[in-house]
Amino acid sequence: MKIEEVMKVTESHYHLLLDADPSRELVTEYLQRGRLFEACIAKKVVGVLVILPTRPETLEIVNLAVDEHYRGKGIAQRLLKHALVVAKDAQYKTLEVGTGSTGVEQLYLYQKCGFRMTHIDRDFFVRHYTAPIIENGLVLKDMVRLSQDI
Repeated sequence: MKIEEVMKVTESHYHLLLDADPSRELVTEYLQRGRLFEACIAKKVVGVLVILPTRPETLEIVNLAVDEHYRGKGIAQRLLKHALVVAKDAQYKTLEVGTGSTGVEQLYLYQKCGFRMTHIDRDFFVRHYTAPIIENGLVLKDMVRLSQDI
């Protein structure tokens, strides 16, 4: 698998990005400020990662998605490790991520990769998305914030 930065966003990128974040408007907005990386296997895009600086010395993962046919193969973990390397090389001190409170698999993944919960942003998804997001049979309301010191 090869991970590299992408300068031109394609529909195959958007397909994955929108799987993790259903708002094309928000995705397009943070792509303009962030850096997009793709994970490819045999020239097929199987995962994406978007990172952007949010505060001094802090880099945030704002999107991480893996093609459903490639999940469970360690691709997300490799993308997270890549984000840590990029953050360390750029001398950031903290890598953060926010994810839905109903995303049990995502919460497990981030904690497995060394992230620790820092706080809950109550009603984040209610405030920022016009249509309800259903995840694991529940209406998604709150964002769980996690971070890792570098």
